[in-house]
Amino acid sequence: MNHAAQLDRLLAIMARLRDPAGGCPWDLEQTFASIAPYTLEEAYEVADAIERADLDDLKEELGDLLLQVVFHARMAEEQGAFAFEDVAAAICDKMLRRHPHVFAEAAFESVAEQGAAWETIKAAERAAKGAHRAGVLDDVPAGLPGLVRAVKLTKRAARVGFDWPDTLTVLEKLREETAELETEIAAGDKAKAREELGDLLFVCANLARKLDVDPEDTLRAANAKFIRRFAFIEAALAAQGRTPEQSDLAEMDGLWDEAKGEEKAVSSGSASG
Repeated sequence: MNHAAQLDRLLAIMARLRDPAGGCPWDLEQTFASIAPYTLEEAYEVADAIERADLDDLKEELGDLLLQVVFHARMAEEQGAFAFEDVAAAICDKMLRRHPHVFAEAAFESVAEQGAAWETIKAAERAAKGAHRAGVLDDVPAGLPGLVRAVKLTKRAARVGFDWPDTLTVLEKLREETAELETEIAAGDKAKAREELGDLLFVCANLARKLDVDPEDTLRAANAKFIRRFAFIEAALAAQGRTPEQSDLAEMDGLWDEAKGEEKAVSSGSASG
């Protein structure tokens, strides 16, 4: 069965699930809003499979993500707004429009020049949607994870010259925001401390942008490191017939340092090898 036939099969399955006469009660109850969290979750699971280099799992997770697209398109079709074919046509048109160097006669001398042209095309698209969408930051999706959105907002602003001159300046701002947070914590003002913490995280996102790293990927790596080292603590205590609840902070801190030491030794060994 070719790919078009498989896609038709998926569309038919979704239509059956949403059929008021004998469809799935759960699927019939869903709306764009109720399905949106699942769409985000599936996108993250795709990213997780990629990070683990698990291609079998990636195949499955991409299918789950495709189902989300089909689900949203089916609900829109039921409302007479658009259908899956319109979604596919829109992205095809967009790709043709944004790649004039491939599908038309344009030519770029560098990747940087191509990137600048891409942004010019996107800006024209935003303007074409109407004045209320023409602002530099207007179409950065509000539903993005906070760190991702912070990077996108500041990257967009940087393209029109609103940016820190270098990474060291961002580090200075980071120290400034840390000091302001410390002041509010000492004053016991939780609301202001919350605001200052937001400012601090925003600057961290900017620092990630300046370093050309993805803050979400960086934080996921830190999460994985924490899990790995805490598992070391649990294993070490389990070898003594105990659990973390039966330990104390000083002991667990010591085991944490052991875990760090072992990781550094392995890393040094790999580097020297």
